[in-house]
Amino acid sequence: MRFLAILTVRNEGAFLLEWLAHHRAVGFTDFLVFSNDCDDGTDLMLDRLQDLGLLTHVRNDGVHNRGIQWSALKAADQHPLVASADWIAVLDIDEFVNIHVGQRHLSDLLDALPDATAITLTWRLFGNAGVVTMPDQPVTETFVRAAPAILYWPWRAAMFKTLFRNDGTYRKLGVHRPKSPRPGAGKNTRWFDGHGRALTGPVTRNRVFSDFGRDNYGLVQLNHYALGAMDNFILKRHRGRANRRGTPHGMSYWVDRNWSQTGDRSVLALVPERDVHLATFRGDPTLADLHRAAYEWRRQKFRDLMQDEENRALLGRLMLAGPSQPLPVEKAAHLFSFAQKQAHSPD
Repeated sequence: MRFLAILTVRNEGAFLLEWLAHHRAVGFTDFLVFSNDCDDGTDLMLDRLQDLGLLTHVRNDGVHNRGIQWSALKAADQHPLVASADWIAVLDIDEFVNIHVGQRHLSDLLDALPDATAITLTWRLFGNAGVVTMPDQPVTETFVRAAPAILYWPWRAAMFKTLFRNDGTYRKLGVHRPKSPRPGAGKNTRWFDGHGRALTGPVTRNRVFSDFGRDNYGLVQLNHYALGAMDNFILKRHRGRANRRGTPHGMSYWVDRNWSQTGDRSVLALVPERDVHLATFRGDPTLADLHRAAYEWRRQKFRDLMQDEENRALLGRLMLAGPSQPLPVEKAAHLFSFAQKQAHSPD
């Protein structure tokens, strides 16, 4: 069985080895990684990993009208690795697949859902936890507090990525879900959520978020470390978004994702297997040097950005802001009522 993970990165060399080691431990067999316009040596790390036979690297530099990630996925649609994969997931560098059944491998998840052709991997948002400066240590061990299992707002907290069978049903890859189903092919699809419930309706066609007010994590969740340390968030804002132009990250992005109500160390059950891969990576002198250089690049870039008053002001606001507090169901329902009115209002 071939499990393919597709990743797009820019200036993420400090986090690359942990992400790759974790997902090898989970059971992904193949990695198709696109890089663009790297200044920290991420592209050189990917070249070295490709030389070692650990992934396939495609450079995707340049300006892309619809965004870097969309451009990468369009290229991936035609790539031989996609054609040969049995199962595919499109992931980001701050997303970690976290399986709760069996030995926590992809094969265990499929054993639990033998009829599935698509499984939604719902985000579990991990908050900043007051970390100002990112240490050179695994993200999954640094941030261990997350959103509660049941959260009623914001809707983005329930967004998902999709692990799907590459059986020809869909003609295009998508950031959150496969797209463009072939005529008539959808009748044989079987979608399940991360709790093991069969799904029907919009979520199997075009929706990108799971149902609110229910636990979507019984079998699998997608640990999403969208914020990280405050210094890294400043760098993330400076880099910009992968699919949008002119919409930098700011306090609204931070507040929507800074959840720390629940301790969750479940992903660390894979640390022994992950560390076997990490030791191999770090044992390569070239990779070890590139990793250290990428981490130091981030430290220096942050110092450079702090010369700008706007960035200093944002860092101050991040320090002032505590974790977001979950809305009670009645207040969330009040918000949703306006969305429903908008959806049904006349033109």
